[in-house]
Amino acid sequence: MSLTRAHRALRLRSRLETRLLTLSIVLTALVAASGIVIGLLSGSMSILFDGMFSIIDAVMGMVTLTVAKLLVSEGNRRYQFGYWHFEPLVLGLQSCVLVLLYGYAFFNAVMAVLAGGTEIEFGLAVIYAAVVAVVCFAMYLVERRANARIESALLGLEAHSWLMSGLITSALLVAFVAASAMKGTAYERYVPYVDPAILAVLALLLLPIPLLAARRAFAEIFGITPPAYDADVREIVAEAVGRYGFASFTSYVAKVGRARFIEIYIVVPPGHPIRDIAEFDRIRHELGDAIGDPGPERWLTIVFTGDPSQT
Repeated sequence: MSLTRAHRALRLRSRLETRLLTLSIVLTALVAASGIVIGLLSGSMSILFDGMFSIIDAVMGMVTLTVAKLLVSEGNRRYQFGYWHFEPLVLGLQSCVLVLLYGYAFFNAVMAVLAGGTEIEFGLAVIYAAVVAVVCFAMYLVERRANARIESALLGLEAHSWLMSGLITSALLVAFVAASAMKGTAYERYVPYVDPAILAVLALLLLPIPLLAARRAFAEIFGITPPAYDADVREIVAEAVGRYGFASFTSYVAKVGRARFIEIYIVVPPGHPIRDIAEFDRIRHELGDAIGDPGPERWLTIVFTGDPSQT
């Protein structure tokens, strides 16, 4: 693929990514507003938490959309390597906010259980949970299908967020229906504990997800080399070095968001038969093709030198 075609494909991907993120923000804002209103009217801590979760998701969605637009813009003298580093920063920030939100929700739920539970209006709660669950799963399927083509970490996180929201709301729906069925039975005294209990359980179950996402994001922020990618690059270069009779090589690999930075230094021994610049360029292109994924997201530098100290 030529660089021009790669840029064109990147712009097309960005437009699809932008449209889906914009739709996601609008729907998230509507879900947030309805969640807060229904949560206050019904007295449900779980629905109120769902609304607050959606507000944070909408705000982070706007940040995500801004970053998505930056990623396809050209760098400048200040950001000469582009804006790729903003992607893991956004993912890390969103993950940290979700960790705090889940922790706060768990603490409030436990306090409510210890205080004797909460009385809620289950009719409103069931309608809200049913409608929102359908919206969440529909958005998850749409974004997941689109992301299978464009492979955007930002859109992937957004799709994952819709899945989590759908699972949360579905669990609330099951709990609300079960609590409604418990009224008028021997288990009615447990009904006030259903809402805070399900919130506490959901918060604990969901907490590992943003923790893992934060770990991946901070690994990129701190420049930790992906072991598998590093091994692939070293294997490709080692084969070429052996085949062409070069002395040694050193490679450096980093992944920042969707960008990949690769630097390769190959030591050419004294008296090596290859002296023509065109031949070195051919080998350079050969290595680039073997590494794969050409385009603006890959920064590949291959240096041939006769001085081992330069590696």
